Amino acid sequence: MAKKTPKSLKLSFHASDRHEARTAMKALTDKYGNYDAAEADVIVALGGDGFMLQTLRRYRTLLTRGLPVYGMNKGTIGFLMNEYSTDDLAERISAASEAKVSPLKMIAEAPGGTFEELAFNEISLFRQTRQAAHVKISVDGRVRLERLIADGVLLATPAGSTAYNLSAHGPVIPLGAEILALTPISAFRPRRWRGALLKASAKVVFENLDPDKRPLSATADSQEIRNVTRVSIERDKSTVLTLLFNADQALDEKILREQFAN
Repeated sequence: MAKKTPKSLKLSFHASDRHEARTAMKALTDKYGNYDAAEADVIVALGGDGFMLQTLRRYRTLLTRGLPVYGMNKGTIGFLMNEYSTDDLAERISAASEAKVSPLKMIAEAPGGTFEELAFNEISLFRQTRQAAHVKISVDGRVRLERLIADGVLLATPAGSTAYNLSAHGPVIPLGAEILALTPISAFRPRRWRGALLKASAKVVFENLDPDKRPLSATADSQEIRNVTRVSIERDKSTVLTLLFNADQALDEKILREQFAN
């Protein structure tokens, strides 16, 4: 972002529906004012990681033009957020470090049509019934796994590798590593398959091998498509967004710390 003096920064505050976030927004707007996002220098998101992802989706057009987002945690985990404080906000934003993130683009085919969604964390397929999913996996036009029998499978970005991917025992990926994590969810067969690391440029296709008996849903962050038959995923190179972090809470440092966490 273009450097401005702290006093000249125009801030646009946005809060989740949580009472704590709404209360924080009132305190901040009383202190710093509030600009429309289209006129602002920075969007300030107040909530948790889910709300940050919603904010990136909602203001994607503005953000692709260079408008950055600075988050403050008023949710639960807050991995994509900074600590909340009303003091010296403009100064902290001016001194913040930048993290560039690009989403994955999902094209999901289902009986109701073809749907396109973006995901900054991960795209996941998951069984809709008690029966395990049967999924064929192709990478760059070549079948790599004829049949995965599991609860599901996901493809995660570096920024999202510490979220659902980590819970599914996938690897933590350093920011900027140009790698995606392909991770099974509770795999039954092949029993010893633990996933794969793919180039960021890879195109991945998931095919439901038994859609009538074993329906699957596909989720791009929080956007879910039910009864999918085929899902194609690749990185959206045209979308590069900027997140701002305090010097002691940089995103790449947070991701690195996760690799040494107990």
